Amino acid sequence: MKKIIQFILKILAKLVVKKYQPEIIGITGSLGKTSAKEAIAVVMATKFKVRSNIKNYNNEFGLPLTIIGATSPGRSLFGWLAVMLRAFNLLISKDETYPQVLILEMGVDKPRDMDYLNSIVSPKVAVLTMIGLSHLENFGNQNKLTAEKKKIFDNLDKAGWAVLNWDSERVREISKDIKNKIITYGFNEEAEVRATNLIFKFQEDDAEEDLLGINFKIAYKDAYIPVLLPRAISQTAVSAALAGFAVGLAYGLNPVEMALALGEFAPPKGRMNLMPGINGSIVIDDTYNSAPQSALAALDVLAEMSLKRGKKKWLILADMLELGEASESAHLEVGRRVAEIKKARLLTLGQEALYFGIGAREAGLKEEDMQHFNNHQEIIDFLSEKLEAGDIVLVKGSQGMRMEKIVKGIMAEPERAEELLVRQGADWQ
Repeated sequence: MKKIIQFILKILAKLVVKKYQPEIIGITGSLGKTSAKEAIAVVMATKFKVRSNIKNYNNEFGLPLTIIGATSPGRSLFGWLAVMLRAFNLLISKDETYPQVLILEMGVDKPRDMDYLNSIVSPKVAVLTMIGLSHLENFGNQNKLTAEKKKIFDNLDKAGWAVLNWDSERVREISKDIKNKIITYGFNEEAEVRATNLIFKFQEDDAEEDLLGINFKIAYKDAYIPVLLPRAISQTAVSAALAGFAVGLAYGLNPVEMALALGEFAPPKGRMNLMPGINGSIVIDDTYNSAPQSALAALDVLAEMSLKRGKKKWLILADMLELGEASESAHLEVGRRVAEIKKARLLTLGQEALYFGIGAREAGLKEEDMQHFNNHQEIIDFLSEKLEAGDIVLVKGSQGMRMEKIVKGIMAEPERAEELLVRQGADWQ
């Protein structure tokens, strides 16, 4: 039945795209896809009616559902019939509110995933955010993973644009094989759209009560355009903003208007979001997923954040999954970085996460500053006793480790979990 529904969704989605002819912006990469999608949507909404994937709708089911404008009914057969009825209505009559631009994450978890998504849509703009180690277990090696993600450009409109993150070495390597027009973005000095003069609010002496906000300038050609991201704390958010700006350039949008629009961009749930924690602590919720690059990026942010005298930085780290043979070395590397953070306390969960502790210990973190736990509740109970006002807590792990449960247990307002945290729907619960 699942295969039948999948096939019907594919046909209906293709027919809807053929009828309404929306501009398709496709996004793929090992990390940063959702943040880039949100930033691109903010920019494109200044001139167009846009729609982007909700939740994690970036696979063989989610992408057609986004095109149709429906949510997954789970295992309800009648719900799937309602989705199909909605698609038929779109085809039979003309929906004047149908979006002009579809911004679609195109997720790759296993071989031939991109082939399937390419059979549904042909992007006008294709964005590649980063190629890392995520899902490496399903591919065997990084070359095969790279080849699969690269396929997004095989189906790119001949007059379309490739938007590339120039901070990724592997993205730079494959750029020479792309025959379309290219716009590059990143912190790299050679990127066409480049971030400069970053000022993080959490680095300022008077920012103890409000750690959010990044000021920076976008360097493009001979211009330097100021941007304020008032709800962000990480370079990942800046990178997403650069991707949004680059896509806007491909559509000829005004740079100043785009910079102003980016002020409305906020990181998606579970991606370096700050919130009040119990006992007056501050929680950094980075629980959507985890991979070596994103974990190291999160640690870099935490390392830069200032603490009041006598306070601690708690790192609650769980397994980074689907790394295959690279798992041990990746966890060790992250653990070694933990040891470099002043006033760090490491709490781990999961079998692979034991290597965080080994790496941290090898790099000099004291035994009394780390502890391994068996389940979420043990960590919640431990932190309930240990956290103090002014402490900062970073919570991160792969999706399968469900680390949002810990955030819910230590956030000051757990009644707002559905509003603020990932994976709070009935299907996840």
